[in-house]
Amino acid sequence: MSLNIQNIIPAIGAQFSGNPDATIDTVSIDSRSLQNNSGTLYFALSGQNHDGHEYLEELLSKGVYNFVVTQYPEQLKGKANFLVVHNTLEALQLFAAYYRNAFDFPIIGVTGSNGKTIVKEWLNFLLSPEYNIIRSPKSYNSQVGVPLSIIGINEKHNLGIFEAGISLVGEMAKLEVLIRPTIGVLTNIGSAHNEGFQSREQKISEKLKLFKDAEILIYAKNPEVDALIPAGTKTWSWSFTDPNADVQISQKGTQLHIHTSQHTFTVTLPFQDSSSVENAITCLMVLLYFGYSPAVIQERLQLLYPVEMRLKVKNGINNTTLIDDSYNSDYQSLKIALDFLENQKQHQKKTVILSDIFQSGWSNPTLYETVAALFSSNQIDRIIGIGDQITTHAHYFSNITTYATTADFFEAYDPLDFENETILIKGARPFHFEEIVFRLEEKTHETVLEINLNAISHNLNFFKSKLQPGIKLMVMVKAFGYGSGSFEIARLLEYHKVDYLGVAFADEGIALRNAGITMPIMIMNPETPSFSAIINFGLEPEIYSVKELHAFLRVAAQHNVSDYPIHIKLDTGMHRLGFEAKDLDTLIAVIKDNPRVSIKSVLSHLATSDEPEQRDFTLSQIARFDLLSSQLLSALHIQPLRHILNTSGISNFPHGQYDMVRLGIGLYGVSNDENETKYLENVGTLKSVISQIRTIEAGESVGYGRKFIASATTVIATIPIGYADGIRRSWGNEVGYLIVNHQKAPIVGNICMDMLMINITGIACHEGDTVTIFGENPSVTIMAKALGTIPYEILTSISQRVKRVFYRE
Repeated sequence: MSLNIQNIIPAIGAQFSGNPDATIDTVSIDSRSLQNNSGTLYFALSGQNHDGHEYLEELLSKGVYNFVVTQYPEQLKGKANFLVVHNTLEALQLFAAYYRNAFDFPIIGVTGSNGKTIVKEWLNFLLSPEYNIIRSPKSYNSQVGVPLSIIGINEKHNLGIFEAGISLVGEMAKLEVLIRPTIGVLTNIGSAHNEGFQSREQKISEKLKLFKDAEILIYAKNPEVDALIPAGTKTWSWSFTDPNADVQISQKGTQLHIHTSQHTFTVTLPFQDSSSVENAITCLMVLLYFGYSPAVIQERLQLLYPVEMRLKVKNGINNTTLIDDSYNSDYQSLKIALDFLENQKQHQKKTVILSDIFQSGWSNPTLYETVAALFSSNQIDRIIGIGDQITTHAHYFSNITTYATTADFFEAYDPLDFENETILIKGARPFHFEEIVFRLEEKTHETVLEINLNAISHNLNFFKSKLQPGIKLMVMVKAFGYGSGSFEIARLLEYHKVDYLGVAFADEGIALRNAGITMPIMIMNPETPSFSAIINFGLEPEIYSVKELHAFLRVAAQHNVSDYPIHIKLDTGMHRLGFEAKDLDTLIAVIKDNPRVSIKSVLSHLATSDEPEQRDFTLSQIARFDLLSSQLLSALHIQPLRHILNTSGISNFPHGQYDMVRLGIGLYGVSNDENETKYLENVGTLKSVISQIRTIEAGESVGYGRKFIASATTVIATIPIGYADGIRRSWGNEVGYLIVNHQKAPIVGNICMDMLMINITGIACHEGDTVTIFGENPSVTIMAKALGTIPYEILTSISQRVKRVFYRE
C-alpha cells in the first residue's frame, strides 16, 4: 500500500490540516502496536470503553504523523497531519471501501451463524494452488475487522475470501459496501447473536444483504432461507433431502455421494461429524461452481484438516512461554501474532520461529524485506527461519538462523538453546510446526484449564460500558486470578489500561512485579511482616485499623519514604475489616499532616450487593460510606478516589460508582443475574482426556467404597482428574456429570484423589478423547448450585498443578 493523503481526504470526507503530499503505507487502530511508524495512518476510534484520541501525543512522540480524528488538541496543530471527520469508525469503513474499489478480482463473501472461519480457511487451502488469495485473518469479521482485512489487499492478489459477522440490524449493509462479494456463501444459520434481532427471519434477511449484488449465492437449500432470498438472486444450492436443490448429496460414514446435472461421484472426508461435513460440502459447492473436476475435488477434500482458530499461550521448557500459531503462515496473520506476542510476552527476550510465508501477493524479495522490517519494529531478538524461501532471503534479517526443513531444525535442536524467553511459533501446515510445539512444550498433567482471553476482554468491556464517564476501574486478580492464572490475566489487563489491580496478599503482588507488571497494585489484606516488602516492590496497602496504620508508619519511617500511597478501608456493615465511625477521630489525628503517607483512596466492601432481598441493607451501606468518607475527606482536606462497588454492585447500584469500582468474578463470566449472564462470555473451560475404557457387568462396582453398583452391562471411562485437582467429592455419585462428545456422562462412584469415573454407555468415544468438566456446560454456576456453594469456590479450588492454556480466538 502506498497512498497519497490528498486522495484519502475526499474519500473519507475529511477536513484536513497538515501536509497533503504525505504518503501512507499502513493503517492502524491500536496505539500500542510496535508496528506503528511514520507511514502509518492512525484512526482514533472511540467507543464506550476507550478513546483513541487519548494517545495522539504518545503516538506523535513515537514517530506517527498521520491521524484520522474527530478533534485534536490545539497544541498539536502544525506538528502532524490531521484528517478531521464526524465519526472515525465510519471513516475507516469509507477508507476501506475506497481502497477496495482499486481492485477488480473475484471476491467470496462468507456469512452465517456457524462455520464462517472454517469455511474461509478451507477454501483458502482448496483454492490456493490456482489463486493468490487474500483472506480475513483469523476471525476479523466485525465492523472494524472487515475494513482492516480489506486493507490487506495488494496488486498481486487475484482472489479474495472475506467473512462478515453481524449482531445487530443494519450492520451487514455497511459490510457489503466494503466487501462487494461476487460470490456469496451462506453457512449454517444457528442461534448465535439472536438477541440482536427481533426474529430469526430478521436475522436471516440481514445476513442475506451481503449478497445483494453477488453473481451467485451458494447455500444449503432451506425453505426458511428460500422464502427470504430476494427475487432475481441466482443461487447454487445443495441438500440431503430436497430434490429441488441443484446438487443432491447422500452420506454414508465418511463418504459423500454427489449428484449434479453434469457429474456423479463420491468423495471421502477425513471426518464425519455433522458440522465438519456441512462446512466441507459448502467448500465442495464452491469448487463445483469454479469448475473443478471431480478428480481434483476428491483429491483435495480428503486432505481437509481441523482448523485451529486461536493463538494459544503455553508453558514451555526451561522457563519459556510459547505462543502456538503453528498451522498458519501469511503476512496479515503474522502482524496480528506479533501484536499478540507483545501483549503476552512474559520475558524480555522475544524469539520467532517462522516458516516460509505463502500467498503474500508480493515477490519473495519484497515479502521477506518487509517481514524483516516488521520484526525490527517489533524488536524481535532472535528469528529461526524454516523453509527454502526464508533461507534464500536470510540476508534481509540481522538476527536469523535458517533451516531448509523442519527435519533439519530437529537435527540441530538442543533444548538448552531455549530458555527464559517468549517464543512465537508460526508456520504453514506443510512444515508441521505442531511437532516443534510438542518438543518445546512443558510436559505436565493431561488435564488443562483453557482460558479464553477474548472472553476476558469482552467481559471487561461489558462492565466498562456500565460505568459513567471518568470512573476508574480496579480489577481483582487475587487467588491466582480466581483460578485462571494471575500473571497472564494481569498482563492482558495492563494492555487494556485498567487503572488498578487488586490482590489479597503481598506475595501475590510481589509475584506480579517479578513477572514484569508495572501498573498500580493494591494489597487488600496486607500483613504487618510484609510491609517492608510492600514498599520495596512499590505495592499499595489497604489500611483497616489504627494498629495497622501505626505499624505501617514505623516501617515507612525506617525506609525514609514520604507520601507513600495507602488506601483506607471503612467498615460500613460487612464487619470484617475496616475503620468504624468511632475510629475516625483517631485515624484523622494520626494521619493529619503526616508526611510519610498519602491517602490514594477510601473504600468499603458491600456485603449483599448480589442479593435483591437485601437491597435496603446495601443502600444503607452506601449511605454510611458516603457519610464516613465525606467526614474523612473534609477533615483532612483531601480528594482521594472513593470506591465501594464490587461486580454485582456495578450492575445493581450504579449511583454508588463514586470515583472507581472493583471488578472481580464478573471478569470471568459469572453473574448472579441470569439476564446479565447472557451478555457475558465463558472464560475458563476445564478439560481432560479419557485414560481408559472398560465394560463391567451387572453387579460389579466402581471406585472406593463400591458406591456405584452396575444394574446392567455398563461402559465406564476413567478420567485423570480428582479432588486433588479441585473437583469436590460431593460432585460424584451421579450428582455431577462431564460432557463427552456433546453428551452428558454422569460421574459414578466416589471421586478419587487423582481420578474419577464416568458412565459412557451409549456414547461413541475412544481412549484419548477430550472430555469437559466445566465451561459452557456444565457452567461453574450450575455446579455451584448443585453443590450448595458459590462459583468463586469452584474456580479458586482448581489446583495449580492443572496446566493453564491461554488462547485468543
